[in-house]
Amino acid sequence: MAVVPPSRVKRITSDPEFKTELGVAGSTLVVVEFTATWCAPCQAIAAKYDEFSRRHEAAKFLKVDVDQCPVIANRYGVRAMPVFLFFKNKERIHTVKGADMGSLDAAIVQHLAGAQSNQLSGGAEPPKVPGQYHLGSFIEKSGSDCLNEKDDHPFGDCLVPGSKKYLESDCDEQLIIALKFNQPIKLHSIIFRAPLEDGPKTVRLFTNQPHTMDFDQAEAQRPVQQLVLTADDLLEDSVVGLNYVKFQNVQNLTLFIKDNQAGKETTILEFLGLYGTPLDSTNMKEFKRVAGEIGESH
Repeated sequence: MAVVPPSRVKRITSDPEFKTELGVAGSTLVVVEFTATWCAPCQAIAAKYDEFSRRHEAAKFLKVDVDQCPVIANRYGVRAMPVFLFFKNKERIHTVKGADMGSLDAAIVQHLAGAQSNQLSGGAEPPKVPGQYHLGSFIEKSGSDCLNEKDDHPFGDCLVPGSKKYLESDCDEQLIIALKFNQPIKLHSIIFRAPLEDGPKTVRLFTNQPHTMDFDQAEAQRPVQQLVLTADDLLEDSVVGLNYVKFQNVQNLTLFIKDNQAGKETTILEFLGLYGTPLDSTNMKEFKRVAGEIGESH
């Protein structure tokens, strides 16, 4: 039986403690549930709130009992439970009322997505793909990996839009990038940004692998799709479309970069952008879609 990780929800017991938590968090998204022991809907969603705290590691999760901390509840006008308040830099930025956990999850994703581009790239927005979401906020970096990366140019650098950093291979031109998602996604397209000579050429895609593949496995196994990129595919306005029907339930994605455009000793990737939608998009109304913009285990 799989061991469930512990909840990351912190229970607040006093107003000074609450103020300290908001202050320490700074620009980190803080989600606060206002609850009560006698509130039946609050108890019914407790396990789901714990699950969100484990899934969304980039946010901080707090829980305030309105009877134990009436000063906090009164300050924010809490009259009915459950209610979820979002904070950044000690300021309230959003409210989700009621026990609709789908709406709560969508709101968390929306605010984390905005935080990722602003916090990690100095405010640069990721490139746009019409009708699709940039899926950077769904990547669980603690569960992801990269083989043959240079120590001073790791794979995390290529996930940041607008950054001057980049991923570079080490011993030769090949790379394996294994990305884990915090929930299943539908993958529609990929953006590659790289120098025209050092950028990737042959890229083999695998999905839902039980563990990180090694280079021999990546060479031997049949990919879900193989891309042969041209220099034009690495330009600023290029988007590489995928065989969408084969990427409908992706829990992890492995990219095997086999070679580069000009046979250089190392491969450089300045930005890797994944675009699509979460598999569970029923309650994604609050996630602002960009309107009009921008291998399975065998």
